[in-house]
Amino acid sequence: MTNVFENILGLIGNTPMVKLNQVTKDIPATVYAKLECFNPGHSTKDRIAIHIIEAAEKKGLLTPGATIVETTSGNTGYSIAMVSIIKGYKCILAVSDKTKPEKIAYLKALGATVYVCPASVPADNPRSYYEVAKRVAAQTPNSIYINQYFNELNVDAHYTSTGPEIWEQTQGKITHIFACCGTGGTLSGSAKFLKEQNPDIKVIGVDADGSILKSYHETGEIHKEDIHSYQIEGLGKNLIPGALHFELIDEFVRVNDENAAYTTREIAIKEGILGGYTTGAVVQAFKQYSAEHTFSKDDVVVLIFPDHGSRYITKVYNDAWMESQGFNRNCVHNYEEVFKTEYIK
Repeated sequence: MTNVFENILGLIGNTPMVKLNQVTKDIPATVYAKLECFNPGHSTKDRIAIHIIEAAEKKGLLTPGATIVETTSGNTGYSIAMVSIIKGYKCILAVSDKTKPEKIAYLKALGATVYVCPASVPADNPRSYYEVAKRVAAQTPNSIYINQYFNELNVDAHYTSTGPEIWEQTQGKITHIFACCGTGGTLSGSAKFLKEQNPDIKVIGVDADGSILKSYHETGEIHKEDIHSYQIEGLGKNLIPGALHFELIDEFVRVNDENAAYTTREIAIKEGILGGYTTGAVVQAFKQYSAEHTFSKDDVVVLIFPDHGSRYITKVYNDAWMESQGFNRNCVHNYEEVFKTEYIK
């Protein structure tokens, strides 16, 4: 039988790519979106969850009934919880308080224990979700800490899957790859493989306004003045992840909450793709990059769309939330006509 699997984990990987036609219509390059929402956990994080957990099993680090602990903005946690169910492990997750309720509900629906931690504290603060996860893992017998930010297996998961898939899907014609950087594993692993095939491929990282990754890439130093709160989940950092290989990245583009939010909704309206907030961020970064760089009709660009918009219905797809952030509707042409609600009385 074809397309039949023993369990849901068999669906991880081999995600499709779709040509973007409207949001990139003024750019001569061919632009594809790699839709990681087609993974069973609806995000690219499925790849690292199964890769890291199965590597731990091979090393004898996981035994029946063990507990897996991790820090997450939501997506990695969902993937780990899903894999834990199939493999018979318990799951404890630490998230920041900017994680929306629907994401936390997803995690709890899959049986995970969730600790919600303040996002506004430094990474080394005992209340940060990094430190909470470490502490919980240390205090929980028969447990392992995934530590995706500093786990080289995070990079390896994409080196062995995402990168080769993109190379095959573009028949080796890819010239540029764009991806959001949180842990850095998606872009680093994909870039490592792709640059081995063709070192001329341009690798563009997407960073958030409020994060230190772009300036660190450019100067080799942490600029604490760059750090401020922002709303995009799973993008940017106030620390330097060990899984982010800066030497593989040609350039970073920084995007802000407002532009990324409206671009997320533009993609849904114009392409029929209900992507997550970081989907808007990566397309917005491509637009900004395109304003400063020239593309040709022979260029083949791949944008990695990390997850699905169903996890952001009360956030970026919610008019009241958008207004609560003070976002300017004028940044979307004919906003009232595009995003309208009619009430029948």
